[in-house]
Amino acid sequence: MRDAYQVAKVRAAEAALMALVPDGALMQRAAAGLASVCAELLSSGPGGPGGVYGARVTVLAGTGDNGGDALYAGALLAARGAAVTAIQAGQKIHPGGVAALRTRGGRVVTVAPPRGPDDTRPDIGARYDAGHDARQAIGRADLIIDGMLGIGGSGGLREPYATLAHLAAGERGATTVAVDLPSGIDADTGTVDGPAVRADVTVTFGAIKPGLLIDPGAGHAGVVELVDIGLGPHLEGGPDVSAPQRADIRALLPRPGAESDKYRRGVLGLLAGSDTFTGAALLSTGGAVHGGAGMVRLVTAPAAAAAVRQVWPEVVITELSGDGGDRSEQKNQFPGDVGRVQAWVAGPGMGTTDTAAARLAAVLATSLPVLVDADGLTLLARHKDLLPRAAPTLLTPHAGELGRLLGKDPADVEARRLEHARLAATEFGACVLLKGSTTVVAPPDGLHPVFVNTTGTPWLATAGSGDVLSGLAGALLAQGLLPRQAGIAAAYLHGLAGRLAAAGPEGGGQGGNGEAPIGASDLVRAVQAAFRAVVAEGL
Repeated sequence: MRDAYQVAKVRAAEAALMALVPDGALMQRAAAGLASVCAELLSSGPGGPGGVYGARVTVLAGTGDNGGDALYAGALLAARGAAVTAIQAGQKIHPGGVAALRTRGGRVVTVAPPRGPDDTRPDIGARYDAGHDARQAIGRADLIIDGMLGIGGSGGLREPYATLAHLAAGERGATTVAVDLPSGIDADTGTVDGPAVRADVTVTFGAIKPGLLIDPGAGHAGVVELVDIGLGPHLEGGPDVSAPQRADIRALLPRPGAESDKYRRGVLGLLAGSDTFTGAALLSTGGAVHGGAGMVRLVTAPAAAAAVRQVWPEVVITELSGDGGDRSEQKNQFPGDVGRVQAWVAGPGMGTTDTAAARLAAVLATSLPVLVDADGLTLLARHKDLLPRAAPTLLTPHAGELGRLLGKDPADVEARRLEHARLAATEFGACVLLKGSTTVVAPPDGLHPVFVNTTGTPWLATAGSGDVLSGLAGALLAQGLLPRQAGIAAAYLHGLAGRLAAAGPEGGGQGGNGEAPIGASDLVRAVQAAFRAVVAEGL
C-alpha cells in the first residue's frame, strides 16, 4: 500500500520529529536522499552524461525550505564533480543552502526583474523574460532540480516561477526532478490551478502527499520516489489517500473453497442492456462472469437477451417484454421474481425511460448492495430522492455523470477529482468510484482513506469499457466485498486488463511502443489474465 498524508499531518509529524533531533537534521536527510536519486539518474538515465562528474545541474531555488533542500542537494552533487548552477527564483534564498553550494564550487545566478506590471500578469503570456543567465543555465542542463515551491504552495505559479517552469519543460534533453512535489501542484488534492512544473521524477520526503497520486497532479509528478527521513512514527490519524498495490489487491480477491457452490460464491443481479444498447448487456455480463460470481442473473430486453445467450450461455436471463416490462413487474413483484441474488448492478444501457426509473427504484429499495452506473446514474440525477439508502451502495460515474449528479461543471470535476468524489460520497451516502486518468474510490463515512488506482491506461478510453468495470465490480460485491473494496479491486484489475490487452500476448502488460488499440471486448477477454497476474506469487 502506498499511503499518502495531507499537509497538516506531515507538518505535525515534522514538528514532533524536529523537537527530538538537532537543528537542520531533517533538511540534511532530505538533501542526502534527493542527491542520491539525482546521482542515480545522472549515472543511468538514457542520453545522460553517464555519471555525476562533469554533469551540468541547474537548481531552481525558491525562498523556503524546499529551496534549501535543493541547494544542499546541489552542494552534494557539486562535491562529486557536477557543475551546479542555482537560479535564485525569489527575492531571497536559503542562506545555509547557498553557502554550502558556493563552498563546493557551485554558482548562483538571479533572474531578471520584471520590466513592468504586464510582465507578471497571468492573463498575458510570453511577456516576462527571466534573463540570459537563467535561460542559459536551464538550456545547458543535464538535470534540473525544481525547488521553487514546497507543500505549502497553493495556486498556479506566478512569475518568475512560471517562466522558469516553462523553460524547464522545453528542455527535453534534461531530466527534471521535483523536490517533495512539483511546484504549482496542490499537495492535498493534486489540483493544478495554472502553470506548474512537469517533473520526470519527484523525490518526496517522509510521506507521500495525496496530490502526487491523483491527477492532474500525478501527471506532473512522474515517478515518485519516497525518501524516509523518520516521520513514520510521528504520523497520526492514518493516511488520507492510499494506492493499493498488487499484494493488497490479491488479499482482497475472494477464492473458492472446497465447500463452495454457485450460491456461496455470490449471485449477481444485472439490470443492463436494451433493444438499442445490446452491447452494454454483453460487456457488463462478461465482466461479471470473469469477475468470479458463481451465477449472473441478467434482466434485459429481448434483443440484448438473444445476443447474450450466444456468448454467455451460463447466464440466467429474465427477458423483459416488448413494452419494457415483465410479468413480475406487472404484479409489482420485481425484482423478487428474478431469483436469489446477493448484489445488483443497475444501469449499463438500460435506458432512461420512466419504466427504467421504476426498475432502478425497485432495486434500490432492496436491502442488498447495489452498484449504479451509466443510465442508472442519469436517472439518479433526476431522482436524487432515491439516495441515500441504508444498504451498501457503489456509484461509478465518470466526470460528466458526476457533474450531472452534483450540478457541477464536468471540467471542474476533472480538475478537482478528490474534492468532488468526497463531496458526492457525503451527499449521497454512497461509495463513489470516479473513473478517469486516476480512478478514485471515496467512501461515504470519511473514516477510511480514499483509494486511488494506479494501473489505468489511456487505452481504456473506449466505448463499453465502463460496462466491463461495472460487471466486474458487481461480481466482487456479490462475493461479499465492501463497496470500497470491490471498487478498488475492480479498478485495479480493469486497468491491468487494459494494459495486458494493449500489450498483446507477448507484451506482458508492460506497455511501451508495442501497444495497440483495444476495444471493450478485448478487456473482457483480458480480465482472466489480470486475475492470474495478481494472484500469482513472485511476479
